[in-house]
Amino acid sequence: MSLDFHGWEIFQEDDVHLDAGQTPETGRCYTMYHGTTVAIARSIITNGFKPSADGMLGPGVYISRDMKKAHRYPLKAAAKDKVVLILNVDVGKVKKIDQDNHPMQKSWHSQGYDTAWVPPNCGMKSVPSGLEEDCVWDPLRIQVIDVQHATDNSIQEDMRSLLKKTHQSSPGQSTRKCPLCRKNLNHQILPCWKCHKSICPYLSKHVCK
Repeated sequence: MSLDFHGWEIFQEDDVHLDAGQTPETGRCYTMYHGTTVAIARSIITNGFKPSADGMLGPGVYISRDMKKAHRYPLKAAAKDKVVLILNVDVGKVKKIDQDNHPMQKSWHSQGYDTAWVPPNCGMKSVPSGLEEDCVWDPLRIQVIDVQHATDNSIQEDMRSLLKKTHQSSPGQSTRKCPLCRKNLNHQILPCWKCHKSICPYLSKHVCK
């Protein structure tokens, strides 16, 4: 008996919660964190991230896969005013920056990279904490999925309600989603070579019919 099968199905471990020291893979989505104030967090939830004009890694949105790092920020803010935004981040093409005065420390995006990654304990003097850090060039690669407040559950729940309303009412967010995999639309949708059905590289399963 012959078997005519075309397609694929992916079986993999859930690696979106990698430890901070593990190298992020190009083209993957990861859970990351951003520490900020209550007021700025509300603005981010409503209007999206506004990239920093400059910084240790140049312009971009500064985040981390280490929640301990996010809880430190803003450094001079009172605990009652600190919020950690929990994010889903499509890192795109990643460049590791692991030394001070790295030749691509601020030019990585012009060289075709989407994210700069500073590994933990890499010895950079500009990262005295030794904690992992990332800089994402395009804020559209970042989606806020949850909020954690350090001391006040009522503020946390209020911000979660705002996040839910924003997701439901924002046509901009829905139009930036791939209609097939529902991830951020920064990849191609192409026809299958066999059945010509539209597919994208993030689909976990496709079988030609």
